[in-house]
Parts: sequence; structure tokens; C-alpha cells
Amino acid sequence: MTGLPAADAPIPIFTTLKEVYGTLPTAAKHAERWDKLVREFEIKFGHKPTHVARAPGRVNLISEHIDYADFGVFPAAIEHDILIACAPRPASTAAAHPDGHAPGSVVAENLHPCYTRQVFSPTRRHTLGDDVPLDAVRVAPWHLDIDKSELRWESYVKAGYYGVLNHFFSPLSTSPVPVPVDILVTGNVPPGSGLSSSAAMVVSSTLAFLAVNGIFDGENAPTKGELVNIAMENERRVGVNSGGMDQSASVIALPGSALYVSFVPSLRAEPIVLPRDAVFVCANSLVVSNKAESAKHQYNLRVAETLAAARLLSHYLNLQVDSTDGGNVKRRPVTLREVLARKSGFYRDEQDAQLEDLVQLQKGLVDILGIAMDYLLPKSGDRTDISLDEMIDKSGLDEAEFRKMYLSGVDVETTNFELYLRARHVFEEALRVLEFREVCLAEGGNEEFKLQTLGKLMNDSYDSCHMQFDCSHPKLNDLVRVARSFGEVETGRGKGRIYGSRMTGAGWGGCTVSLVHREDVEAFIMHVKKGYASYEGMSEEDLASCVFATEPGMGACVFKVID
Repeated sequence: MTGLPAADAPIPIFTTLKEVYGTLPTAAKHAERWDKLVREFEIKFGHKPTHVARAPGRVNLISEHIDYADFGVFPAAIEHDILIACAPRPASTAAAHPDGHAPGSVVAENLHPCYTRQVFSPTRRHTLGDDVPLDAVRVAPWHLDIDKSELRWESYVKAGYYGVLNHFFSPLSTSPVPVPVDILVTGNVPPGSGLSSSAAMVVSSTLAFLAVNGIFDGENAPTKGELVNIAMENERRVGVNSGGMDQSASVIALPGSALYVSFVPSLRAEPIVLPRDAVFVCANSLVVSNKAESAKHQYNLRVAETLAAARLLSHYLNLQVDSTDGGNVKRRPVTLREVLARKSGFYRDEQDAQLEDLVQLQKGLVDILGIAMDYLLPKSGDRTDISLDEMIDKSGLDEAEFRKMYLSGVDVETTNFELYLRARHVFEEALRVLEFREVCLAEGGNEEFKLQTLGKLMNDSYDSCHMQFDCSHPKLNDLVRVARSFGEVETGRGKGRIYGSRMTGAGWGGCTVSLVHREDVEAFIMHVKKGYASYEGMSEEDLASCVFATEPGMGACVFKVID
């Protein structure tokens, strides 16, 4: 993989919490939690862990629902994280776990009292292929059962394990096998909050199985960028067609910087320092947003709509997105970013590793918003959604081709598709991201004006998520309203300095993120706690986990436990 050093760097292996969290004060806040994890591991398994894998959640500052269209995104890692203590299982414990000492078997525990012990083992699948004789056996990859219809906490552990098995262990019976493993999981990223608890869980699981099998000690140790790709693949095992933003932020992040992450022509991560007085405050709406369970009429449907919009636009603009081989046309899905690049004349082959030209990209976004969008609307009426039949007719594909490419590989549930509004959001949001990056990188200038500009971009982003991408929720709307009303509150230094507030993450619940002046953070947090009706009656401890300030933190790492 090519790209900036941030993506090409090795996964850090640390031996102190200061290295893990970046500063001594932050490390001190988490020390007791880590000590408890190590103590409980020894109590539950009878031996100490050898490693603790850590993956943080992330807050998306702007750039919602554009990563799977291949546009750059702007997230930052947060302090909240998933921790997995792990160790090879000693042979002496085989009697205690008669079902859990097969090669690669896992005994998984969770510190949360609601979650019970799980024991599972990977298997090598042997299948017959169409191109081999019936009496011959073809060796297939390793397999773990994951029931997508009933996702449990261990499903995400299994998803992380999947990538390790199939990238680092040959399925041949004569090859080395993974070691039996004991793991203990804990975390403080609220599930379904829009702070990417699922990505953090999968990344942390992937790291744990890499560490405990000694992969980091050999020449095949993955880089940060390679881990992002493996984790993206792993999360699809639980039914989420992730675009890569969540994994990139969790893995590649650096303390003190947000990231501008681009995916074309290859993964690049550019650390971006934020204005010195900018603090982001996350607030949980308490509406759980489960991407995997609601995917067919929410997240995965949006992916299908943006891909279909790209196909229709490529046909309308007469772009040659398909290839031919001996007279046969080879169809493939295209993204909105590729359509933009081909139309604007700066498309490069996927293997071309030149850096993305952001000036060309910005100009192309402005141009395409003015020339082609109406083709995505129905031919008649004042509605914006389009029927399946008309969508297929406008695609230039026959029905069988269209269904196979856009509807067969993803589980969606709808009768009409909102291509126009979805594509407009994606293009406009991509433009806002570039403007957000420019403001942060600008040297000198008025800091207050910078904060106001960033806040307006965040507000515009939320309005688009709500009105065009339809991924908000009434409770999120309430929480954003409360946050923005801080601007009318007298703080003793004048009116409250709240610059912008928006949902963060996939939406349909989860968290908001607000840009607040550093000096007004405590007053803002108090205002939100008092003003959001769903917080009424909650304890101070619970409220502290619902509303908290965050600054960009360290990405994923492995902590080596030393006696």
C-alpha cells in the first residue's frame, strides 16, 4: 500500500500508558481501568495476559456518508476505547476448557455483566468447486459462524478474528495453525452512539489475534493502512458495508490532530491541526443506532442509492466506465467520485499512485452540482424519489444486469429510491470537507473567524444530513437545537460561544458533536445536561458518560504486558 507515512507506519507496540494516551494526565485517568482489566483476566483464566489491544472510537467532525462514495473524510479519534486483554491459553488449562483447546479456539469473556462467556473455534472448510473433479477436494479458507440475523458482542470478536485467519494462516492442513486464545473485553464507547463502537471492537479484536499469534514479531506484520483494509473487510462479516472512515480514524489517528483521510487512488491520511481554541463536545441522544440490524432500510440502502446514482449519472454523461474483453462488456459498480473525476478529466487508473489533486476535485464538485443532477429526478411529478423501473430504465443497463450489480449483493428494503437528494448531499458534503480542511490549514488570520466558518460548515452539514440524506432522528434534532441555543446564554464573558452542532456517525440516533470555544466548554456541557429532556433524572456519573469534551487522541495500538 502506498500513501503518506501515517498510513504506512507500523502498528505501535507500547509498554506504558503515557505512550498509549499521549500525556500523563490522560494516562492517569485510565490507569485503574487497565489495572482492573489485567486483574480480572488473571482471576477468570488463571494466568496473566500477554497483551492488551486498544482501539479508540472516533468522532466525525464533518463528512457524513461520503466515504463509501470514495470522497475524503475528516474524523478524529477520541479517548473512549475498546480494550481486549489476551494471551495464548496454556496447555495446562485444557481440562478446564475441554471444548476450547482445539487449534485457534477462543474462550471469550466480557467485563460487562450482561455478557456471558463464549467459546468458539475456527474450522477449515473443504468444498467442491465447479472446476475440479467430484472426487477431488479443494481447500477453502478458515470459517467462523456469525449469525447476522442476531448479532451479539462476540460476533464482532469473530469478525476481527476472520481477517487474521484468512490473511495470515494458510488453510492447508500442513501449515501452522493459530494458537488457542483467552480474551477479556471491556470498553467505554457507547454502542449505537455514532462513535464507531463496532469499528473499534473489530479493530481491537483484529489486533488482539495478531498480537497473541506473534504476527507483530515477524516480517508479515501489517502497516496501519493494511490493518484498515483488513478491518473494513472484517466488519462486512457482520453485514455492514463500511466505507473505511471509521477504521481509518481508529487506526491511523495521532494525538492533537484530526485526519483528512482520502481513499483514491490509495489510502492517505493527512494529520490536520485544529484551531487552538477549538474543542469538540459529544452528546449522546440515548437513541441506539444499530447499523447492522437496521441496514436494509437505512445504512445499506443509502450505499445502494449512491452507487445507483453514480451509474445513472455515468450513463447520462456518456462516460466509459465499463470495459470490454473480446467483445464482451464487463460491468462494474462505479462511485460518485469516479463519475466526478471522469467528467472533470482527472480520472486516474486505480493503480496510479499519484496524489489526489484537491484543487481539481473542488472545481469538479462545483461544476457537477450545476450540470447533471436533474437526471436523477423522475420524469414527471414533483416528487424527488424514483421508482425501481424508472431507475433501471435511466441506468442504461437491462433489468437483470442492474439487479445483479446493485441489488443482489446487499439486503435493502424499499419501493422507491431517493437518488437525487442522496447524490446532492454527497457532492455538497465533499465540498464542505475540502473547505473545512482549508480553514484549518490556513496560516494566520483571525481565529474567531476560523471557528465561525468551521461551525457554519458543521451546521450546513447537519441540515443536509437531516433534509437530503434523511439520516437524522427527532431526538438528534432536539439535541442539536439545545446545543445551538447556548449561543443565547450569558456566560459572564458574553454570549455562549457555540459555533456549530451536528450529528456524528451514521445517524438515525447516536451522538451529536458541537464545536465550542475552549473557555466555554464547562458552561456548554452544563447547558446541554439541563436542556435535553432525555437526560432528566440521570445521575451525574451517567451524565458524564453522555456529554463529554474530546480532543483528538492516539489511534489503535498494542500494549505489551510486562511483569
